[in-house]
Amino acid sequence: MSLVTGLIQVQLKSVNTKRKLQTSYKYMIFLYRISTVLTLVWIAVAYFFSFLLLNHLPMTTSTSVPVRSLLLVVLNFALSGSHVFGQPTSWTDKNVKISTTGELTIKPSQTSSAHDFDFLEGKWKLDDKKLKSRLSNSTEWIKFESTVEMRKLLNGIGNMDIYKTTLDGKPLEGVALRLFNPETRLWSIYWADSNRGVMDPPMVGSFEGDIGMFYCKDVFKGKPIIVMFHWDKTDKNNPVWSQAFSPDNGVSWEWNATNTSHRVK
Repeated sequence: MSLVTGLIQVQLKSVNTKRKLQTSYKYMIFLYRISTVLTLVWIAVAYFFSFLLLNHLPMTTSTSVPVRSLLLVVLNFALSGSHVFGQPTSWTDKNVKISTTGELTIKPSQTSSAHDFDFLEGKWKLDDKKLKSRLSNSTEWIKFESTVEMRKLLNGIGNMDIYKTTLDGKPLEGVALRLFNPETRLWSIYWADSNRGVMDPPMVGSFEGDIGMFYCKDVFKGKPIIVMFHWDKTDKNNPVWSQAFSPDNGVSWEWNATNTSHRVK
């Protein structure tokens, strides 16, 4: 009887332990979901009030300038929370489909037009930063400055950037050529720089209002990836560009480069 009693007690302890683990797991999942919801609420609230106040504050009062600056910081922080730069994140875009084999199907947004990049015309000073190492779980960012001058081409359906900076003590010059196809209503963005002298595969996409999304298939260190450009022109005088790589056909993305442009008057 003592042996049977001992076995029963062991089984009861095992069942109790299993129940405790299940309860702990459910509790952790609950906390994770709550934290995710709170983060999304914070981003939405910060974005709404910052955008609301930015569009209603007068430009000429002595107090409006510092207040606007503070609100821009809050707004950029809220928006960057959705990117989590440098960390793999998920991403969805209703205008693109990525198959399990990495094939891209891209359609234009309803608002796509040849005027989507008109805001970039002119001279700009950029605050850049990029990950020191890509697709290696790096969290170290390199900051630098650059300049860009953009002019229109081909009666407005094209434009070109001349990009200049200095990296590691060496001058770098790049060219971005953007072409709008009136038939497909899609933009194609081509890039070449003085380091390689080769035109990269075109980034294809469009703007949905103030947000532009562009994609292409490429190869990084011998492995196929999908590249994404994200343009945010909500603030026409301080637009933000970001770049992400996906090594798993769009399941996750690592944001590895970004810059904010400031118009030179």
